[in-house]
This record gives sequence, structure tokens and C-alpha cells, in this order.
Amino acid sequence: MSRLPVELFLALRYLRPKRTLVSRITLITMVGVTLGVAVLIIVISVMSGFDRMLREKILGFNAHLRVVADGGTMDDYRRIIPLVDHPDILGVAPLVWGPVLIETQPATGNAKVMAPYLRGIDPSLEHRVSILPSSIREGDFDVRGNGLLVGIELARALDLRVGDPLSIYSVRSLKQMRDSRQRQEEEIILPADFEVRGIFDVGYFDFNMSVVVASLANAQDLYDLGDTVHGLLVMLRDPFRADDVRRSLLPNLPEGVGIRTWYEENSGILDALMVEKNVMFYILFFIMIVAAFGITSALFTFVVHKTSDIGILKALGAAPAQIMGLFLFQSLTVGVAGVLSGLGLGLLGLHYRNPFLHAMNRLTGFELFPAQIYSFSELPALMVPQDIALICGSSLALCLLAGVLPARHAARLNPVDALRHE
Repeated sequence: MSRLPVELFLALRYLRPKRTLVSRITLITMVGVTLGVAVLIIVISVMSGFDRMLREKILGFNAHLRVVADGGTMDDYRRIIPLVDHPDILGVAPLVWGPVLIETQPATGNAKVMAPYLRGIDPSLEHRVSILPSSIREGDFDVRGNGLLVGIELARALDLRVGDPLSIYSVRSLKQMRDSRQRQEEEIILPADFEVRGIFDVGYFDFNMSVVVASLANAQDLYDLGDTVHGLLVMLRDPFRADDVRRSLLPNLPEGVGIRTWYEENSGILDALMVEKNVMFYILFFIMIVAAFGITSALFTFVVHKTSDIGILKALGAAPAQIMGLFLFQSLTVGVAGVLSGLGLGLLGLHYRNPFLHAMNRLTGFELFPAQIYSFSELPALMVPQDIALICGSSLALCLLAGVLPARHAARLNPVDALRHE
């Protein structure tokens, strides 16, 4: 005799593959659960990969903390730098940051104009706070004199090469032109002339498209800052300890100086990505709800098909709880098999996601994952154990709940009416 509980023994016996309509319906239901779990695992893992890679790209070019003054500029930044001291800090560097208007000077054709952000850096300290020095793809990391670095996407848009001249109209230049116009004086304000010394690629489209880099002294001249800066960039060993480090540093800083974390600087895009991930989970979970309705339908069909057997079991003394447990075990077995096979299919899909993506690109001739938009050459993925556990656990619970109604219906059957059923 089997040592299994009678409910589980009968549930497994009834689920043996047979060439009947009920077996086919059960198999289709199991496939539905498998696909639902696999799709959820693949999509949520890809969204988590996007989130991780986006954070890495942002944190590679932007510092983890930004020390700023209430007035917009920091007059005594050299005195403040020694105060920004913590065991978790890797480097501190001054920063000038703001919009400018740039104009190309082509040998032939019309000039092109764009309005990126200018980042003024100290080249001797930049390697401590960003990956910019190691991200030069053409030319050199050289901002001496009138040297300028431009992003690779901006260079493509403006058709720039290393050695090309570039004119920059700063806020000071535009203000001077406005003042001369108000005085009704014909005064020509010439832009500052620069030379493209290097083209960088930091792996993030927005930075590559909308940032140019000059020396700190040139940036200060363009913004008429004198010896002041817009703030200090701080790089940490662990960016996720930014809030703790900020709380430690604030008491040491003078009044009127504050600290912004990397998450506050980029909260818009990071929060949007997290909301998108959660929405995708809720939308795709409806696949599991549809699969659960399939389990309910299959079990109701099974109850009708086995009504006589249920009557015999009740006549032999089976309690309603045992009858109910029989069908709950069936739904649980279908759920476990579907979830495990869905987990395997999802992991397999994640492993071969990029070969599949490249094959689809070749077959359709359409780039499904444009690198110029997403800034990633491969489809990212990150399997978070908590997400996998949530998907598998909630799917299994839903499959079990799907068997409650048909199980209750079977448990309430009258033995006499059940035995008369044909």
C-alpha cells in the first residue's frame, strides 16, 4: 500500500497522462502556467538589468554626492574640500556646470548649432570622481589651453572630428549682447574658440549627446565666476551609502552648504524605471490569472467526469474535507509542475536572450533594441532572488486558489445523486 495520503495518492493517479479530454485540458492548463511564469521571470529580470546598468552608467559619469552652496556658487571651495573627509570617500573635485551654445566652424557648408551642458573639470582630479579619463574613444584626455572634449553622439550629430574648431557662446557672452542691445550700441561679442581634443563615450546616451567638457579655468571664464565654482563632486566606495555619508559630513560643513545625493539628482528617471517595472509585473501577472481560470475550468470538467467516482468515495466513508483535499492536491500539483517548468524555461530564455535578439534582428531586418536609444549593445538582465521567489510563490498560491471552487463543489455532492450520475 502507498504511504501517501489517500487524497494525494488519488490526485496523482487521476493526473496520469491519458488520452482523454480532461488530460488534454490539464496539459494545456499546465502549459499556460509555464508560459506565464517564464514571461514574468524574463521581463522582470530584464527590467532589473536595465535598472542596474542605468545606475552604473549614471554613477560612472556623475559623482555620488554633490556639495553645493545655497547661493549657486561656492566662493571658498578650497577651504571646504578638506572638510569633505570620510573613510568611504574616494575623491573630491571642483565642478562648473551649466548650459552653453556651441557652433561648428565647417570648412564648407552651413554651421551647426546646439545647446549642450558644459562641464568644467580639474583634469588632475577627474580620475578620482568619474570614468571620463578612461572613456576617451578618439583623441586624448586633454583640456589644456582651449582644449575641449565632446560626447560621441554629439560629435556624430555635429559631424565633429578631433582637431575641429568649435565656438562657444556662454551665458556671459549672451548677457553682454543683451546689454549692448539695450544700450542701443553696435557691439560685436565674439564667442570663445575651442578645439576638439577628444571624443568620449561614457556608455549613456544622454551624457554622450548633451555634455561637453572643458578645463575648470575656461569654464570659470565662460561663466564669469572668477575663482568660484558651482560645487564639489564626491565619489564614494559604495554609492548606496550616500545618505549615511551625507549625514556624517553635514555637521562639518559651514552654514549655507548642502549635499545632494546621486539618487536625488537622477530621481526622475530611476523612479520612472521602478514604476515601469512594477506596472509590467502587474500587467503580466494577468497571464497567470488566465492560467488559473484554466485550472478552475479543468477541475470543474474533471468533477463532472468523475462524479460517479466521487459518489463511491463518499459512500465508502470519505469525508468532505478529503474530497476537497483531492482536488486541491490536483491544482497544487499542476501549479508546482507549471511553476518549475516555467522557472526552467525562464532561466533558459534569459541565458539565450542576446543570441535570440540578434537572430530576430537578422530575420526581421529591424533592430529591436536600438543601441543609439538605450545606450546598451546587449540586452541586460539581472535575476533578483526576491523577484524570482515572489513570482513563483504568488503563481503557486494563485494555482492553489484556483482549485477551491471546484473542490468545494465536489465536496458538497450528494452521494446518492453522484452514484446516479452517468
